[in-house]
Amino acid sequence: MMHCLTQEESDKVQDAVWQYHNHQVSSHQCCSIIVQRIRAPVEVVWSMVRRFDSPQSYKHFIRSCSVKGDGRVGSTREVTVVTGLPATCSTERLEILDDEEHVLSFSILGGEHRLRNYRSVTTLHEAVIDGAVGTVVVESYVVDVPEGNSKDDTCVFTDTLVRCNLQSLARESEKLALHRKK
Repeated sequence: MMHCLTQEESDKVQDAVWQYHNHQVSSHQCCSIIVQRIRAPVEVVWSMVRRFDSPQSYKHFIRSCSVKGDGRVGSTREVTVVTGLPATCSTERLEILDDEEHVLSFSILGGEHRLRNYRSVTTLHEAVIDGAVGTVVVESYVVDVPEGNSKDDTCVFTDTLVRCNLQSLARESEKLALHRKK
């Protein structure tokens, strides 16, 4: 089913894209923007996204996470990835956490994976979806293209991971929203 945004909602998303999702991209990098509509209020979705200390609550490729710092900007996390993926661990730093504007950004500092110099920005926007209050999530990233790979291959790989995470976020947020209604 097609989900439509009002003009005001579309303008807010476009403003956020210009403000937060406008990455500097070098010749050896690729970037992308992915949008996910979720049938849950922004507050419910944000309660999951903002948890830098618990990405595994909706990112099912993550087995565990431990945070160094107070959970504010500059904190780092050590993430262990589930087996079977071309990765084992990742060290990530929280770059932006804005509870008022619903913006979270993190960068990957190191680890055993293909996502070198990765930086992600996620913004949440209130929208009407199928006649009810919902959320439009916009996630963008920039990442180095690994030696021997093409930009297209790198974007397809990374887009797939981000889409899976956002689809999982949608499922978990919608379940949480239903639970909170009861």
